[in-house]
Amino acid sequence: MNHLRFTNLRQFLDALRARGDLVEIDAEVDARLEISEIHRRVIAGNGPALLFRNVKGKKFPVACNMFGTRERVDLAFGDEAKQFVRRVAALPEELLPPSVRKIWGLRDLGFRAAGIGFKTVRRAPVLERQIPGADLTQLPATTSWVKDGGPFLTLPLVHSRGNGSHGGKPENLGMYRVQIHEAGEAGMHFQIGKGAGFQLHEAEKAGTPLPVNVYLGGPPAMILSAIAPLPENVPELLLASLLQGQRLARCKVPAQPDLGAIAEAEFCLAGFIPPGVRRPEGPFGDHYGYYSWVHDFPVFRPKAIYHRKDAIYPCTVVGKPRQEDFYLGDYLTELLSPLFRSRVVELR
Repeated sequence: MNHLRFTNLRQFLDALRARGDLVEIDAEVDARLEISEIHRRVIAGNGPALLFRNVKGKKFPVACNMFGTRERVDLAFGDEAKQFVRRVAALPEELLPPSVRKIWGLRDLGFRAAGIGFKTVRRAPVLERQIPGADLTQLPATTSWVKDGGPFLTLPLVHSRGNGSHGGKPENLGMYRVQIHEAGEAGMHFQIGKGAGFQLHEAEKAGTPLPVNVYLGGPPAMILSAIAPLPENVPELLLASLLQGQRLARCKVPAQPDLGAIAEAEFCLAGFIPPGVRRPEGPFGDHYGYYSWVHDFPVFRPKAIYHRKDAIYPCTVVGKPRQEDFYLGDYLTELLSPLFRSRVVELR
């Protein structure tokens, strides 16, 4: 299978299974502390991806350590996107002085760029089922460390739409930790100096809720795009399309008509962030080996939780390196480094 054609999480898991790089566990495990401890021991031993099929008190299986080696990251994303970025970064030098011959020699870049974007589908796997009452506690969200403030979604793909009045992009995709407070409310760890933070600021000025979808699973490319340090005027969803090698499939969502959803996600938590509401979030075992403090953050309230009929819940562990984010960060550096000179021309 072409690594640039993983349009959903299960295709990637199937590829890992075929390589003997996925272990499936039928013994009962607890989402509180136990899954994360197993994950930490396995990744420390350079071990395989894990699929827990029997999570205590939950009906959804849990997948983790999917990106816990460089080999698995390369399988997920490959080299074609890096080659594309390198060639795009070199265009200013290659095209000067311009000529018909030079432009014709770059025609393949135009074809590749034309395949980036979105397509709308009428039937979407993510809409096959719903969790009654949009109950967040039905998700097998993990608690990684003893003093964590509660269970967290550790691979949430937070998709929000603002009004664009701050001058940035109207749509944002980011990975902001989500602490489940109760069945109908979760914390949303927005950073005020980034895309979603700008959107929330403008929504609160207008006194209106900010529409948000939180995806779990979907194209692996979305995970990488959500954590990529892109300029504010570059949409993360377009990077996901580039990494995937084809247009992202989107669908209309009854509970979120203004935003839509990613059709191939495992879960879509469709909801909103109410203006002016804050609630304590944390503590949380962080990358540097200590707990972040408790602070007030916005809250997310789901209106509906959609999921595939056989949905798989993805998660990771945040902690001291090396964890999965180390390998993802390495790949991102290689992907984006050719663009550094467009901002700092003296750089070699």
